[in-house]
Amino acid sequence: MVAKETLLPKYCRIMQDITEAIRLGDLAEGMRAPSEKDLIETYNVSNTTARRVHMELEQAGWVTRIKGKGTFVRSNPVVRSVDQILGFSRNMIQAGRKPSTRLLGAQVLKSGATVSVNHRRYHLRGPVCEIRRLRLADGIPMMVETRHVSMQLCPGIENRALEGSLYDIYEKDYGLRLMRTDQSLSAVVVDADRVGFTGVEGRIPAFKVEGVTFTAKEVVLEIEDSVYRGDMYRFSVCATE
Repeated sequence: MVAKETLLPKYCRIMQDITEAIRLGDLAEGMRAPSEKDLIETYNVSNTTARRVHMELEQAGWVTRIKGKGTFVRSNPVVRSVDQILGFSRNMIQAGRKPSTRLLGAQVLKSGATVSVNHRRYHLRGPVCEIRRLRLADGIPMMVETRHVSMQLCPGIENRALEGSLYDIYEKDYGLRLMRTDQSLSAVVVDADRVGFTGVEGRIPAFKVEGVTFTAKEVVLEIEDSVYRGDMYRFSVCATE
């Protein structure tokens, strides 16, 4: 069996190594982070991959790049914005946590799926693949997600390695580009065990996220209905005038 970590893109695994070193203090604030040349030699990757590692680390707030001097470790990683298309694994890696996924079930539904988001109703015509997953960070349950994926766009997706990134499957296996996502967020209180947070007892605060993701030409690819633990997860929105 292939380890779940190997399902992550190489740049994500390199980011995990660097953020873990920062968290453990091996790379302290103000220290020089591994250069692109260091990454190329250590991990046997391309210039493009090394450059992306630096870019992602800087966007997440782990490092700062100073022209002519190098890349240096920062403190207090920034919170990622909710108004961007950002997969759970990448989000957790940027936060310095180790992501993992437990597949709770996958089945084909002929009836399709419907969701109302921001006063607009969307319908995804069947058949769809209903995928339920428990997402964890450092072994701690963080969210339970249910996604209904168009099987017209992704035939046979129920047979893929669904513990990995669905976004990577869309792009690499089906050549689909994610254009935008519309989401609604509400605060709820849930029975943790009933929702699917294995090992968590009692009623807990949570965020319910309902959303729809589009590919090119405004075509609906998937509908999401997820529950995020309110005591473990935080959302932020970047507002612009």
